[in-house]
Amino acid sequence: MAGFSPRLLASLGTALCCATALSAQSRTAGRVVRVAGGDTLGVGRVAVVLHQVGRSAQGPIDTVQADAAGRFRFGFRADSTASYLLSVRYDGIEYFSSPVASNPATPDSAVVIVVADTSSSAPVTTRERTLLISRPDASGSRAVVDWFVLQNAGERTRVAPDSLRPSWSAPLPGDAQNVELADIRLSQFSPEAIEFRRDSAAIFAPLSPGQKELILQYHIPGSLRRFSVPTAAGTDSVFIMLEEPAARVLVPPLAKADSQRLDGRLFRRWAGAMGTAASIEVVFPAAPLSPQVALLLLVGLAGLGFAILALLVARRRAVAPPAHPVHLADAIARLDLAQLERGDQLSSEERAAYAAERARLKDALSRALAGARHRS
Repeated sequence: MAGFSPRLLASLGTALCCATALSAQSRTAGRVVRVAGGDTLGVGRVAVVLHQVGRSAQGPIDTVQADAAGRFRFGFRADSTASYLLSVRYDGIEYFSSPVASNPATPDSAVVIVVADTSSSAPVTTRERTLLISRPDASGSRAVVDWFVLQNAGERTRVAPDSLRPSWSAPLPGDAQNVELADIRLSQFSPEAIEFRRDSAAIFAPLSPGQKELILQYHIPGSLRRFSVPTAAGTDSVFIMLEEPAARVLVPPLAKADSQRLDGRLFRRWAGAMGTAASIEVVFPAAPLSPQVALLLLVGLAGLGFAILALLVARRRAVAPPAHPVHLADAIARLDLAQLERGDQLSSEERAAYAAERARLKDALSRALAGARHRS
């Protein structure tokens, strides 16, 4: 009699192990909203999907329909080794929540999923651009990390106008070689959504309101004395990190900031505004490397990946996200959800406080949207 395959038995063992980790029933609830005219409106009668992301299983595990006000509620048995998040498909775009709490003792009852109408002309700018440039390695090339922080400050999700044109693109240096995503694990875009052309990077994925990061890596010849990086219109802040002590930034006129040590390697840092400059210009020293130094750099090149990872993690922890219309919309939606939950239990003083706080948040949202349109 033929036995079970080792793979099947291993899968069964994993399933039995994970079954013991199931906890009491977890709960999560919230509301689906969209921003319109400086206010938030409930999006009713849409399907809200609960996803599990774990070692044993990944994918949708339950679906409910939001009520007319956009409210939804889930009860589920959570695996303590897995994460859970929600999604809503609206106007052809999938919107995901942050991971929701799965501890039955602390239910996540105020989740807000913000969706948006779509537009192929919604303005998207480069809020920040960071270049991390290494010394030349043994092969004579420099490694470059090119990190974009994209900002959609409006109410609509930017989409591609058609299947041939991207939703967003940026010019790349003519000297860039072997351009690719820096780290797929950290990327907010799938490799299938990015197309690298001869002189540009194009995104074919939708860009919802808020911020998204595009992190590229490539090489440039070590023989370059001057490295020119074209920038997209609307680029705001620029950060340049150079490992070679004699390298410097010519354009734009950035201020020299404190040096930063990443994985034992010292990078000198420049920071400032892009201003009216159309490109970033970096000058490298002319002296060639000795064979001894080249050998040391070859040994240390493996650490560049860890330096990149350390930079990304440190920047994400250190930089607080700026005020954004979506954050204010989230606050209004949470306030509305709390008021709807209590209903007639509110006193007249509480109703007055709710109305005043909502008016303040709505006014702040209107001013934030007006400022975003002015900057665009």
